[in-house]
Amino acid sequence: MMRSLFSGVAGLKTHQTKMDVIGNNIANVNTVGYKSQTVVFSDVLYQTTQSASGSNEETGKGGTNAKQIGLGSSVSSISTKITETGGTQSTNNPFDLMINGDSFFIVNNAGTNYFTKAGNFTVDDAGNLCTSQGYIVQGWQADDEGNVLKTNVSGISIYDADTKYAPPEQTTAATISGNINKEDESFEAGSIAFNVNFYDNLGYKYQATITVSQTSDYEYEMAVTQLSCNGSIIGTTDVATAFKEGLTTNPNDTATSFGTLPGLDATTLTFSAATGECTTANLNLLTSAMGIEAIPQDIELDFTKVTCLGTDTSIDTNYGDINGNNKGRAVGNLTGVSISTDGKIIGSYDNGQQRVISQIAVATFTNPSGLEKAGDNLFRQTMNSGEFDGIGVDITADGGYLSTGVLEMSNVDLAAEFTEMITTQRGFQANSRIITVSDTLLEELINLKR
Repeated sequence: MMRSLFSGVAGLKTHQTKMDVIGNNIANVNTVGYKSQTVVFSDVLYQTTQSASGSNEETGKGGTNAKQIGLGSSVSSISTKITETGGTQSTNNPFDLMINGDSFFIVNNAGTNYFTKAGNFTVDDAGNLCTSQGYIVQGWQADDEGNVLKTNVSGISIYDADTKYAPPEQTTAATISGNINKEDESFEAGSIAFNVNFYDNLGYKYQATITVSQTSDYEYEMAVTQLSCNGSIIGTTDVATAFKEGLTTNPNDTATSFGTLPGLDATTLTFSAATGECTTANLNLLTSAMGIEAIPQDIELDFTKVTCLGTDTSIDTNYGDINGNNKGRAVGNLTGVSISTDGKIIGSYDNGQQRVISQIAVATFTNPSGLEKAGDNLFRQTMNSGEFDGIGVDITADGGYLSTGVLEMSNVDLAAEFTEMITTQRGFQANSRIITVSDTLLEELINLKR
């Protein structure tokens, strides 16, 4: 009689636990990265009133089954649907990320690593990429060349002293293009000029003015007549310009007092009379000879794209060689960042440069369902989940990838939860009836003697 009472109490407790889990699932139906839970019941140890017996050939008696009375139910497990992906919500926030795959983001708080599916990240006042609770996202750092160093994970900082600026780069080549018309009237009055721009290894911008004088229809002489740095003239062979800029006080100066410009290693520019194509080999702008210590290597000038045809005279110059390499750069200021599908954070700078700043690392576990919920959309590792090695993996290693501007929402299925709620309610109600009926039986027993 009393056993049924306690079985009913056990049933009430287990169904109450299940209702608690269902309530928590529904409460988190819109929680970013939430993973729903399910409850599984098991029966409780049985009281055996008669053990099973086998058949006896000597007596001819058959075997009998055991007689056992159950003592109710208990919660066998509360499992998390951790590998079931939730819905996708578009936010267009570049720091909102969603993992497509079974891996987890790694975040750190006070030296302890946690794991999460919630990718609603922000940037704090120190430039760290972190969760809304201030847990710093972990990943790998990149060197100055943009190579990711896959060592132990560390906090990702997007805006710090190392990423705020991009280093300058020296120009080592320039490409000259355009056309020289041998009948151009400018040659009768003197010469034409064009500018070559370049950078030193400290990021300063220079401009060399080269004048072109005609010696014959298909042969021209060139000379560097002026050199400036960041817009200020630092050398000239033009006396009038030097006097005007205050580089000399004597308008009849021979240019020796304000510096001569050695200029080019060759000064003759020749063209084919048959095709009008340039036949001069590449020349070098003698930056070191002109006293620019920050450019120890002379700059190669490619004139192969210059022609001598009967059209307008127009000469243009471009940084770098004919393939656009070795163009040089000024110091770059960080203007924006983007996150690629493999988790690499790429900085864009106002000097046109882009480089990898760092890469978001992820963690994988042998048994992700063994992770323990820690609140704030976080999980912590347990003995049954497998151990995080401190290094992490590339998200693309198992075929996963990141989506930017979207979030993974809760994987709670409301239809399933409401159905479970109904069955749980009925189960609780039925167990309460066990207690009521058992009490009625006890009442009848007591009423036997009046």
